[in-house]
Amino acid sequence: MIAIVGGTGPEGMGLALRWARAGEAIVIGSRDAQRARDVAGELARKLGAGARLSGASNPEAVASADIVVLTVPFGGHAPILKLLRPALKPGSVLIDTTVPLAAAVGGQPTRTIGIWQGSAAQEAAELVPAGVSVAAAFQNISAELLNCDEPVDCDVIVCADDERARQVASDLAGKIPGARAINGGKLENARIIEQLTALLISINTKYKVHRAGLRITGLPIPGPSH
Repeated sequence: MIAIVGGTGPEGMGLALRWARAGEAIVIGSRDAQRARDVAGELARKLGAGARLSGASNPEAVASADIVVLTVPFGGHAPILKLLRPALKPGSVLIDTTVPLAAAVGGQPTRTIGIWQGSAAQEAAELVPAGVSVAAAFQNISAELLNCDEPVDCDVIVCADDERARQVASDLAGKIPGARAINGGKLENARIIEQLTALLISINTKYKVHRAGLRITGLPIPGPSH
C-alpha cells in the first residue's frame, strides 16, 4: 500500500493515477477524508475496473501504508510531519517531493527559501521517528504531465542516505512510462534538486508551457521506457 499525503493536489493526484494504472494499491490522504474519498473515486472511474484506490484522512492513510509519499506545499511541511509522526511505522519509507518555494511565504515561485537543515527532505529526516527512512524524489516532474496519458519526459533524481529508501523510490519512478530513476547521491544533495524545480518553473514561464523537465545524458544505464 502506498499512501499519498496531500493526494488531492495536482502532483499527488498525478502520482496516484500513474501508480494505480501500474497496478499499485493507493490510499489518497487529505486533511478532509471525504475529499480524499471523492478524488479516489474520480480516479478509479477514470482507470476502470481493477483500480485499487481509496481515500482517508492523512493520518489514517499513513497508518495503513509502508510507503508514504509526501506531496504538500512547503508551508505545511513541518506541521504535517509532526501530525503524522505517531502514524509512521518503523521500517516504512517516506518519499518527500516537497520544494521550499518562496511562494510559501509570499515570495516568487521561481525562488527557494533557505532551510537550516539544508533541504525539505533533510527537514523531513529530522522530524520522522527513528526507523523511518527518507528519500527525496519526484520534485521535477510536471504535475500536468502526470495527470495525462502521455509518457513523462523527465528523469527522476533520487537522493537518500538509506539504500532501501533509494530503491523503493527508484522502483516507483520506473512504474511511470517515460520516467527513469537516477541515483542523485546522499540526501544532502536534495537541496540542489529542490532548487532545480524553481528553475524549471522559470523556464516554463518564459516559454509559456507547463511541462519542462530534466534529462541526464551520457549515463551507462538504459534510457526511459515509453
